[in-house]
Amino acid sequence: MAIFAQDALQGRHILITGATGGIGSETAKVLADMGAKLTITGRNEEKLHQLKVDLYDITEETNICAIAADLSKTEDIDKLIETAEGKFGFISGLANVAGISGGSTVDQLDLEDIKKIMEVNYFSTFQLTQAIYQKMIKQEQGSIVNVSSLSGLRGTYGNSAYAASKFAMTGWTQSMAVEAIQHNIRVNAVCPGYVNTEMARNGFKKKAEKKNMSFEEAKQDSLDTIPSGRLTEPTEVANAIAFLLTDAAKNIVGESMKISGGNVMR
Repeated sequence: MAIFAQDALQGRHILITGATGGIGSETAKVLADMGAKLTITGRNEEKLHQLKVDLYDITEETNICAIAADLSKTEDIDKLIETAEGKFGFISGLANVAGISGGSTVDQLDLEDIKKIMEVNYFSTFQLTQAIYQKMIKQEQGSIVNVSSLSGLRGTYGNSAYAASKFAMTGWTQSMAVEAIQHNIRVNAVCPGYVNTEMARNGFKKKAEKKNMSFEEAKQDSLDTIPSGRLTEPTEVANAIAFLLTDAAKNIVGESMKISGGNVMR
């Protein structure tokens, strides 16, 4: 099949969390161009509305449903699923893109900060996925893609809280995948490194402050560790997510697809 053809996801209803972020918005654009009906969600209503308008340049207005939601709230999850299904029916695909960064070295970590990162990156994502997965089981079909991170594969200095949340997501992806494939449901993860988004830029700013260097010096210092010598673009992550959602990836199960520019190989 032509993986990125305009009918590759025709007839599919896919829900994207974190749609207002850099990776989430690009994922929405790629999937819309592949013919999917999309439910996009995020907490920022203004950004969500703008994304919805931008998607009208790619697909019909009737193919997009935008619902603001705070996934840490059970009532918001329930309303999100109910509204999405009311609009487009069965949710056959789920892209869990929502996530936050943060943290410090272990000796300076605040418990509340750890709880917040785990809540957004793991617990809320798990709860939403569980609810949709139970419906997928009844339909005996579906595909779920979790956006983890290279930090979900190896630890780095001052990154314990974020890495813990992403290791949780990677481990959950693998365990769930073994269960889900028995119901013809595929679960996989993508694990990007530095992506050209606000999250990465904030990371460079933090590094610059810590090491008393300029933003550009801090950025270049990080790029020097990557064999490709560049940041990953959000569209590249979106393309990986899209591929895993298509039938072209039918026998890819429980994988953690690295997008590292050669920085992590194993």
